[in-house]
Amino acid sequence: MSETTPTNQKTNFTERTVFFISDGTAITAETLGHAVLSQFPLAFSSYTLPFVTTEARAQEIKQKIDAIYQETQNRPLVFYSIISPSVRKIITESLGFCQDIVQTLVAPIQQEVGLEPEPKLNRTHGLSLQNINQYDARIAAIEYTLAHDDGISLRNLDQAQVILIGVSRCGKTPTSLYLAMQFGIQAANYPFTADDMDNIQLPPALRPYTHKLFGLTISPERLSAIRQERRENSRYASLRQCRIETAEVEALFRQNKINYLNTTNYSVEEISAKVIDTMGLQRRIF
Repeated sequence: MSETTPTNQKTNFTERTVFFISDGTAITAETLGHAVLSQFPLAFSSYTLPFVTTEARAQEIKQKIDAIYQETQNRPLVFYSIISPSVRKIITESLGFCQDIVQTLVAPIQQEVGLEPEPKLNRTHGLSLQNINQYDARIAAIEYTLAHDDGISLRNLDQAQVILIGVSRCGKTPTSLYLAMQFGIQAANYPFTADDMDNIQLPPALRPYTHKLFGLTISPERLSAIRQERRENSRYASLRQCRIETAEVEALFRQNKINYLNTTNYSVEEISAKVIDTMGLQRRIF
């Protein structure tokens, strides 16, 4: 069983075990489950279990759920999405607190639209003739983003949907990759280095695409801490150097009227959402 083993389990209402179970990738169950659990001051250890398609596999998981309940006297929280009635029945007969994350919404929508649902295995994240073009577009976006990471190439910038710019280690690469992988957005990124600070300006290759530029900045203290992990006690990681670079780059953003975001207190998911919203990019969920 592929899982993360819980540690230091205690019999305490605020510390629970959570299962995300699906007959597909379990991405939807995990995402929605985390969204719900984030509303509670709850510490938890989790098991993410994809491709639960057989009764034998379901029985194995049921035994695990029941064993945790017997040990802790707390019902494990179970978020599941399973089409097979027999497999689903085994999970719901466990001693966990089971919630079908899809059917909770399917029933009222069925009543509203007046149509019977047609469940299909792996419909959300699987490949089909209907979504193969979208999948190909996502792969193309990932390949483009990798080829245009960190200023590796300044060719074909006309094909970029957004170009992230900022100092080294402010979050450009993870944001670019997240945009490509999650939304199929072709994102390039370009770093300003210490050598640029004496006379910082937009590189000639970027000037025709100012409408595609989005700046990322970060607090000098946070930037210094990140850089210390990469090059400890170096000029590159010094607080003074980080202050110089962030100040110069932010001035450049203002001078060229480039939208920018301080990433210090934002996750890559939040940064990406703000980029998409600000730049008016189309979100494509795969």
